[in-house]
Order: sequence, then structure tokens, then C-alpha cells
Amino acid sequence: MEEGGKRAVTILLVEDDDGHARLLERNLRRSGVLNRLVRVRDGQEALDYLHHAPPFDDPAANPVPSLVLLDVRMPRMDGFDFLAHIRRAGPLARLPVIMLTSTDNQREIDRAYELGANGYVVKPVQIESFIDRIRKLGMFLEIVEFPNRPSHDGSERTHRPLG
Repeated sequence: MEEGGKRAVTILLVEDDDGHARLLERNLRRSGVLNRLVRVRDGQEALDYLHHAPPFDDPAANPVPSLVLLDVRMPRMDGFDFLAHIRRAGPLARLPVIMLTSTDNQREIDRAYELGANGYVVKPVQIESFIDRIRKLGMFLEIVEFPNRPSHDGSERTHRPLG
């Protein structure tokens, strides 16, 4: 949907855990993020979405996201492999990616940034802390600016802010 010459923001959530995905969405909404949230379950499905492979082959129904929220540990293709792939993928190379994971291992944090992550958020084990962390992420997403995103015809589109 166009609004003032800008395109609406889509967030791609790459998360294999159904409970985490529900908590993420619910608490992003509660923090004021009302943008379209598309969920896929692993890195391979995320690549299929980004490259419009079936079942995501309709570019109008599956727009290029302005942000990826990415879990690290997933089946088929983990978050690190996905991140390494898109950082080599031409127009997708500057797609903002925030890693969301329960791993606070400094080597993994360093690896994420070396591969080009734009942020790394640890999902706490305690539910109250997890909810609080996601709400704070939602508040951050309301104020941060993102680069233009590639469109399906190779041009770039601006977007409206999150929220």
C-alpha cells in the first residue's frame, strides 16, 4: 500500500518455534508495531520468500521486507547460513537483519556481526523478561530508519516508518 509516495513496511520473521513467534508478534503489536509481519520457519523458507520461489512466487502478495528478524538455531538452514547468503545476494545485501536468539555466547554474537547482522538481541529464558525485551525492540523499531529496499523491478522503494 502506497502512502505519500512511500511503501508500507513488511517485517520478515524467521523463527521455527511457534511459541516464540506468537510472543514476538503479540508483544511487537503491544509496543505499537502495526506493520505487516510475515513468518517463515527457517532460513531456507526465508530465502524462498525473498527470491519468490513457490509458495511465495507472487511478488505482490509477498513484498520484499524492510527488516528481517532472524533466529539463529533452526532446521534446514540456520540463521548464520541465511545471513551469509543474503550478504552475498546483490540487492539483498543491505537488507537490515536483527538476530533474535537465546544464545548469549560472545563467539556467536561476534560471528553474527562479522556476517553483517545489524543487531543481536538475546531472548531471555524467563517469560516476563522475554516479553519486556520484545516490547523494547518494538519501541526501537518505531524510531529507527531503514535503507531503501529493492523492489521486484530492480528499483528501490522508500518506506514509511514502523508503527
